[in-house]
Amino acid sequence: MDAQRSGPFRRPTPPEVAAAAGRGLPDVIGPGLRVLFCGFNPGLYSAAVGLPFARKGSRFWPALHGGGFTDRELRPWEHDELLRHGLGITSLSNRATARADELTSAELVAGVAGLAVKAERYRPRWVAILGVTAYRIAFVRPRAGLGPQPDRLGPARVWVLPNPSGLNAHFPLPALTAEFARLRRALEVDA
Repeated sequence: MDAQRSGPFRRPTPPEVAAAAGRGLPDVIGPGLRVLFCGFNPGLYSAAVGLPFARKGSRFWPALHGGGFTDRELRPWEHDELLRHGLGITSLSNRATARADELTSAELVAGVAGLAVKAERYRPRWVAILGVTAYRIAFVRPRAGLGPQPDRLGPARVWVLPNPSGLNAHFPLPALTAEFARLRRALEVDA
């Protein structure tokens, strides 16, 4: 599959999805970002097609648009458009799994060091961790909540957003979008 195409991708077969276990995805990253969004790790479907948040029904793209970060809802194959909006995507672990709970705590904690290196190199204003559980484990802050955090990664401030996975039943799309919008408003205040 050609992950660099500018149009929709071919839906992978179940064996192709299963074969993506352990694969990674390249970061969508560049200097001077407003926000670097950081997920747990790529899902198997995303790794199979080579695109972030690629599963049909991913709530990342609608929340990003609804939260005011983009002028329209981008599609996974348009991920490079994020850079024009001052946005990027990375992961704490670049090992694709079927479920985030397949990652070990040690992997998430170790991922913070790599994330700090990226933040120091690319200097985003904010690093937004996508998932309070990932943040609590990776940053060893078991009582952390959503929103701005006391941690810094290089020069970047840290914000925790809900996990955009459809499995996160605590946050329906309108609530998820509202949390994304809180971060966007914080960017405007800090400008």
